[in-house]
Amino acid sequence: MRIFSKIGVVFLAATLAMSSLVHGPVTADAAVAPPTVNANAAITIEESTGKILYGKNPDQLMGIASMTKMMDEYLLSEAVAKGKIAWDDKVTISDYAYEISQDRSLSNVPLRRGEQYTVEELYQAMAIYSANGAAIAIAEKIAGSEAKFVDMMNKKADELKLGEHKFVNVTGLNNADLKGKQQVGSATDENQMTARGVAKLAQHIIQDYPDVLKTSSIPKMKFRAGTSDQIDMTNWNWLLPGLIYARAGVDGLKTGTTDYAGQCLTATAVQDGMRVITVVMHANGGTSAHDKTRFTETNKMLDFAFNNFKVMEVRKANTTIKETAKVNKGKENTVALMTKDAVKLVVPKTTTEPKLNEQITIDKKTLGAPVKKDTKVGTMTVQLKDGDTLGYVDGKKVDTINVVTKDNVDKANWFMLALYSIGDFFSGIWNYITDGVKGWFN
Repeated sequence: MRIFSKIGVVFLAATLAMSSLVHGPVTADAAVAPPTVNANAAITIEESTGKILYGKNPDQLMGIASMTKMMDEYLLSEAVAKGKIAWDDKVTISDYAYEISQDRSLSNVPLRRGEQYTVEELYQAMAIYSANGAAIAIAEKIAGSEAKFVDMMNKKADELKLGEHKFVNVTGLNNADLKGKQQVGSATDENQMTARGVAKLAQHIIQDYPDVLKTSSIPKMKFRAGTSDQIDMTNWNWLLPGLIYARAGVDGLKTGTTDYAGQCLTATAVQDGMRVITVVMHANGGTSAHDKTRFTETNKMLDFAFNNFKVMEVRKANTTIKETAKVNKGKENTVALMTKDAVKLVVPKTTTEPKLNEQITIDKKTLGAPVKKDTKVGTMTVQLKDGDTLGYVDGKKVDTINVVTKDNVDKANWFMLALYSIGDFFSGIWNYITDGVKGWFN
């Protein structure tokens, strides 16, 4: 995180004011007016479904600054889950991590060269206070070097299908701020993602490693409490309860600021049982990392989501459909089909009976006995009939569930199989005769 120049902000604000005339946001419900978000790019999604509720330039590649550290958190959480590293493991601070940590114009907790810190201490400093030296130390502990960790970041982004991206360091700083020690890219390179990709990364963190929220929701904490190195850390996400722009329900996730990226914030909040993720990139009008712009713009998106939408179960699990599948050589000639899972959609808050477009595709119309219950035979797509134009964060336009067999069907016994064979034999003869008779008249 770094204070960025007023000149750059004025220029970008003027540029975006013109471009917004062409690239206006759209909403999931045309009857509800979307907010006007003062940022170069922004997105709002419902977390459990990935449904996009608001989008403004969501696929534009931009700087992400310290929102980068969400990828650090994901890889660290993954390494802990796999037993490759433990929270109480010791990390010895390298010359590189030490030197970066001493720059107080950046977000940092000063680290001692050669001193040992626990992984958890450094993680808390990174997640709460966006400490850049701590991020480097963690990367070196996991991968051996920042360059190798950056390679892991890019590969994980590909694996999670986050879309277009570029990682050149683990901090989100411009490489020029790394004291000439950058290991990937040029001196002026900086990490980039799209708003859609950042939102998808946040969704993966929350769903795969929800304990991250226990740390990202901490408003204030002392680093190395009770020691001579004790430092008060205040979370840069000032929407957290207890901080200056407190909002109930907010529990994450990560801020970011550089000259190139501007003010950025990935936020998440829960209200009435619905969790929403918002991303704002280069919030315009702010002149420093301490400006409120990214928080006011995020509040617009959270208000829009919570005031106008809800998650509704529109189809229950194990619902029988009218289509059936044939069963070859089974005790039954057909088997009933059903939708395997419940369908939950994000709908306008006033909805009581949503109108749906449903389309069933049966890929396996005939099955060979024996047939097991819950055998997948096709899919069903479900979407609202009206107003859904944004689709989902992973790029799909409709929700898709599996269509499966409702019952077991055993193979017929030898007697029934014999009857089937006799029936097939005479059916073949009959077809032969009728085809021959038809030939007489051609």
